[in-house]
Parts: sequence; structure tokens; C-alpha cells
Amino acid sequence: MRLIPIVALTLVASSPAMAQSWQEYAYPEYAFATALPAAPQIENRTVQVAADRSVPARVYSVRQNNVILTMTVADLAGTNLQENDLIAQAVKSLSAGGKVVEDLPHRIYRVYGRQLSVEGSDGSHTHAAVFQYKDRLYQIEGKVLPAGIEFEAVRFQQSLTFTDSGSNRSEEWIRALRAACTGMANFRNAAGNQPNPAGHDDPRCKVTQ
Repeated sequence: MRLIPIVALTLVASSPAMAQSWQEYAYPEYAFATALPAAPQIENRTVQVAADRSVPARVYSVRQNNVILTMTVADLAGTNLQENDLIAQAVKSLSAGGKVVEDLPHRIYRVYGRQLSVEGSDGSHTHAAVFQYKDRLYQIEGKVLPAGIEFEAVRFQQSLTFTDSGSNRSEEWIRALRAACTGMANFRNAAGNQPNPAGHDDPRCKVTQ
């Protein structure tokens, strides 16, 4: 599932040189890949994943053109934290001092999570997505500072892929989700297939085709 704002599509068409400078960086040991305009700085940090719990994390980041691109992979092994609590904490942290203007279910192939957009009180704008997968919390965020390029943050957030062909949902859960999403029952994508919803609150599930 890739929901790309119109402003991003406009900038893609008008900025071929900028688009060509990006390349994919893959990290098979953590089962993900993402596109970046430069090789990221990689750091080991501790991040808060619950009100009273912090865990070690690997953080990949690039800052240029008044845009901060950050990918965080936190180790959840042995924490027994619930996905809803992890996502809620991530949304709280990402929106601190700002306003959430979009909070939607998100899907990358068969890995399900949330994506959000946050307007900061400092004039910044953050595009982010969060997933719990394989005993890890994956959090990708593109933050646009004033005078930054919105497209770069959106492209980064939308570029995340999981490279091991796995899923964080059972087949039964996925089938039940599709059955409950009656708004998409008669809809077909360009390939002629019924698309998979990203979650029970996917806005497309509420639309009667």
C-alpha cells in the first residue's frame, strides 16, 4: 500500500535530477531496505517503546536540504509488549509538541502497521510509519523543516520494504480483514484484482463502490 500525496507526485515530475540521486540501501540482517539520497549515518541508541520501557535500537539517518530522514529498528526481544501499546507510544513520541493530521492503517506487502503525518509547532512536517515485525519495532520518519523539500520526506517514508517475504499477520486474520472490508468488494485494481485493505479502519473499506 503506497498512499502518496499529490504534492509528492508533482515534485516527482518536476525534479528528475533529484530523483536520480537516490538509491536503495538494503540491510538483510534486519530484513528491510529503503531509499536514501546518501549513505546513512548508523548509530546504536536506546529508544523508549513504552511508558516505562527503553530498548536498544539501530538508527539510520541522513540530514540534508532541511530534511531529516530517520529509520529506527528497535529490539523487542523479551519485552512481551503488545503491538497496540507500541504503536500508541510511537505516535505519542512522533507527535509530541505537534498535531497529528493523518493517522491511517498502513501495509507493506504482508506487514501491517500505521502511517501518520504530523504538523510541528515549529513549522515542520513529519511523514512516518511504524510496524511491529519479527520482534522488532520499525519506525521510519521523514521530517521536513521550514524551507525543506516535502517530496524527500514522502519518498523516504514510502520507500520502506521488508525483504524476507514474511508477515506479521496470520492467513486467517488477513482473510477476515478482506471479508469485513465490504467497501472494496466490487473494486478492482489495475491488474484486475481486489486490493487488500491495510486495516479495519482503512478509509477505503467504508466506501461503497
